Amino acid sequence: MNSQSKTTTKFDFVSQKDLFKNTRVSTENFKQKTHNASLLVLKSAQLETPIGSMIAISNQEALYLLEFLGKDGLEFQIEKLKTQTKATITPGNTDPILSIRSELNSYFNGSLKNFKTPFYFLGSKFQKLVWDELINIPYGFTKSYKEQAKLVGKPTACRAVANANGANQLAIIIPCHRIINSNGGLGGYGRGIFYKRWLLNHEKTFI
Repeated sequence: MNSQSKTTTKFDFVSQKDLFKNTRVSTENFKQKTHNASLLVLKSAQLETPIGSMIAISNQEALYLLEFLGKDGLEFQIEKLKTQTKATITPGNTDPILSIRSELNSYFNGSLKNFKTPFYFLGSKFQKLVWDELINIPYGFTKSYKEQAKLVGKPTACRAVANANGANQLAIIIPCHRIINSNGGLGGYGRGIFYKRWLLNHEKTFI
């Protein structure tokens, strides 16, 4: 992927399917923004949903984190984000936060199936590959861990794929809730099985 300088473009976007163009922001842009730690301030805001409060963290360009407030290990997750980005996090709103708040409202009322709010992937090359495949799972459908492993070219790496899913920091918009066991069982979900079951049932209602 060819990166572009800040003088020629605001973002270096990674193309997905046409449906997801202008959604994922290149980590090259992230590197440019974070080379001077004193310049990066992230904003956080609480978002209300029918199944509980969420927290969104972003800069002025894209989301870094979207998570349920009740998730185990959330505090550690936020501290890790601060370390990765060398950023401070303060309460406030940004365009991406306002965008995801609106899109979540539409998602939960059944009128939105594909998110357009821009986001950053912060992870290993393998994790990003796994997360890209998650994005390709259509709304209201599921795949098994085994199917996902084959799609990323690691057919025997189901456990590694599951771990990468668990490291996803963008709940709902990177839909790891759509990965289930080969026998049809729900499988695991770091945010809690209640959320996974609810989200899957919700999406099936509005296919």
